[in-house]
Amino acid sequence: ALGKGSDLEKAFATVALVYNNNADTEGKLSRAETKSLLQTQFWHFIQGQENKPKYQEIISDLDEEPENKIDFEDFMMTLVMLTLMSDFLQEIKNVKTTK
Repeated sequence: ALGKGSDLEKAFATVALVYNNNADTEGKLSRAETKSLLQTQFWHFIQGQENKPKYQEIISDLDEEPENKIDFEDFMMTLVMLTLMSDFLQEIKNVKTTK
């Protein structure tokens, strides 16, 4: 559907597809599913972050209240928080592209 979309549009479409392919019939993920999805699909960003207090807080939140499910908005907020604190983000910022 986004064959002619921008790189940013394609990136967000990919996030939405991954989320939707893992969500339940209500369009939500359990906290355990969210944690598993982050560990399998977002590991470059979370790798090496285990000792950071904010990372521990985010993951600890996913371990609590397993009956509460996460909607797409909360999932995106979690991705943003993990991205902003990631060492991998700095590596990405250091890469120069030519056009």
